[in-house]
Amino acid sequence: MTPHIEAKNGDFAKTVLMPGDPKRSAFIAETYLEEPRLVNNLRGVQGYTGTYKGVPVSVMASGMGIPSISIYAHELYTLYGVENIIRIGSAGALKEELQLGSVVAGMSACTDSNVTSQLELGAYYAPTADYTLLETAVQQARALGVTMPVGPIYSSDVFYDAANRAQRMAKLGVLAVEMEAAGLYVAAAQAGKRALAICSISDNVITGEAMNGKDRETTFHDMITIALETARSMEMRPQYKKIRTLARRSS
Repeated sequence: MTPHIEAKNGDFAKTVLMPGDPKRSAFIAETYLEEPRLVNNLRGVQGYTGTYKGVPVSVMASGMGIPSISIYAHELYTLYGVENIIRIGSAGALKEELQLGSVVAGMSACTDSNVTSQLELGAYYAPTADYTLLETAVQQARALGVTMPVGPIYSSDVFYDAANRAQRMAKLGVLAVEMEAAGLYVAAAQAGKRALAICSISDNVITGEAMNGKDRETTFHDMITIALETARSMEMRPQYKKIRTLARRSS
């Protein structure tokens, strides 16, 4: 156990999907996973492990913001043997043509957070997704017939953007604004693990359109399916099969 996770060793699959909202975590587990079991409910942050098309997958909420996801990601990577974390959350579109419910993948994450200063590099670190996860997600989206733009996203510490930074980010080609990806990418880099943010558009900063709270909690089917298929594909990769075989032999 940690101060934030009460699960036991082996409770989490190698790939964890991370929505921000605990209710969305429960919805995904109950709707998409076979035989899900609750492995964490400490602080009301629900985590489940089940199977998807026969492959073990976990889903656990991250809470809101970079500090929260950084804690959970660090503990999952370093204490629970998790190899891949895929953030699945909502984002505000910074492109007029991005419709509500559409999906984007964050190749990199600009941020106004001070999260990279902890690295003490003497330089600015650019939080970036893992290429293998990103490439796999793109392949799965294409197979599902889902258009998924790939590019930079903006992880902000501020929800109510009084300075209109998001509008200025839009002029630099940034696809969407959210609040967690940069922290996740830094945690993955520190642990030598993989991370990717796949976000579904819940509102459009440019047009002013927005989903209601209930739709944010229970929709986003395309995003969730892409993430699950990516998790399944990663589990079926030859190196994962080799690891499992060696583990069985050693036991």
